Amino acid sequence: MTTAEKGSRRERDLLGELDVPADALWGIHTARARQSFATAGRPAHPALVHAFGEIKLAAAVVNRRLGAFADDEPASQALERACDEMARGLLDEHVVVDALAGGAGTSTNMNVNEVLANRALQHLGQPLGHYERISPLDDVNRHQSTNDTYPTALRIAALRLLVGLEAAVVELQEAFQSKERQFEGIVKVGRTQLQDAVLTTLGRSMGAYADVLARDRWRLYKCGERLRVVNLGGTAIGTGLGAPRRFIFEVVEELRSVTGLSLSRAENLVEATQNQDALVETSGMIKTYAANLVRICSDLRLLSSGPEAGLGELRLPPRQAGSSIMPGKINPVIPEAAQQAALLYLGYDQAITAACAMGSLELCPFLPLVADCLLGGMSALTSATFSLARLCVSGLEADEARCQRTVSTSTAAVTALICALGYEGASTVAARAKERGETVREAAAALGLLSESEVDSLTSPQAVCRLGSPNKEDSP
Repeated sequence: MTTAEKGSRRERDLLGELDVPADALWGIHTARARQSFATAGRPAHPALVHAFGEIKLAAAVVNRRLGAFADDEPASQALERACDEMARGLLDEHVVVDALAGGAGTSTNMNVNEVLANRALQHLGQPLGHYERISPLDDVNRHQSTNDTYPTALRIAALRLLVGLEAAVVELQEAFQSKERQFEGIVKVGRTQLQDAVLTTLGRSMGAYADVLARDRWRLYKCGERLRVVNLGGTAIGTGLGAPRRFIFEVVEELRSVTGLSLSRAENLVEATQNQDALVETSGMIKTYAANLVRICSDLRLLSSGPEAGLGELRLPPRQAGSSIMPGKINPVIPEAAQQAALLYLGYDQAITAACAMGSLELCPFLPLVADCLLGGMSALTSATFSLARLCVSGLEADEARCQRTVSTSTAAVTALICALGYEGASTVAARAKERGETVREAAAALGLLSESEVDSLTSPQAVCRLGSPNKEDSP
């Protein structure tokens, strides 16, 4: 009985022969990688696979111009068709090598090469694994190396995911801007070190979140400048070994056309192959957003805490019952989910930094780890950010009565009286309010220092949002 009849086909490589499932689009190199690597337990990120398809398509088009398949135009068309399918996500299930395979990404590149070769053979009606007409190495990988295709694919994938992450941050920013307008007239206690400090408005707090997200949006936009420079055409170490000069000069230009991205070839391909500091810098900017997201979500959880026994100034949209044993409990699950995605990225950034720092001589061998952390982390942040904007912030409600009660009894309200009474006078009001259980408004009026209307004026939304203290003549 033949291997085909047994449901397998036999392929050969440097190490010998191996049986491959008869219907598998991948081949012997992928089969060996599947035996060797199960580190992450998942394949490479789909965005990386799609980017590989675009790179292989650009290379195939340029190679065709240089005379590849000159005597077999159908083979050229079949290969380009297969590359286009991979770029569009139609072959994802066939790229199966573990995301953290060793070898600087070689196994992923070879998995891609084998799938594209076999898919092209399918289009030609040829048996899988019969590489005489279209070879994974001689044809699909022509004039390329893992060392220039993998980092280029990583940058393209990151650029694509940045678009989604930036859109999510914009939506979250706009959600907070909407709440800034909605809550602009609600005075609340501002706190430093979790203690009552001075009065502010809930709208101003929302506006502060929107402004820091505006900076994050700008940072993410700037990441594109770091990622658009690629080393494709450098082959093994950046010298372009094995590739014609025309291919080196044309392939990135063709890749720009295929991707629609403003990519450029690195001026020094050797340097661009050795060093991955652009990825460290990009990750640092994304990490900054993750840190801000952790902080914002912490505030949302704290401001909504209780609600009866906590601060309770905000009401988050209820999403699910919060306990299997405590009836009526509702947890801040959306901010907590977003925080977890952000905290995960903070850890990913450390891994990215270490992996890029451990590059040696002409290559960084740990780009699979960088790709897994950078692309996976960006995907998680994007999803979490959209959820936070749509399922939480857009539905935030203020407990205005709760805010008013805390303002009337807090020493933060006394601070607002200093411009009219001075420190000693305001301290007298605070002492009486505390001693007799009165509101600041009642205590000031009882002492004859300020009328209730004057206190109301000093603690109005307009007054507490004024930049700086008013001049003496501006005081009531």
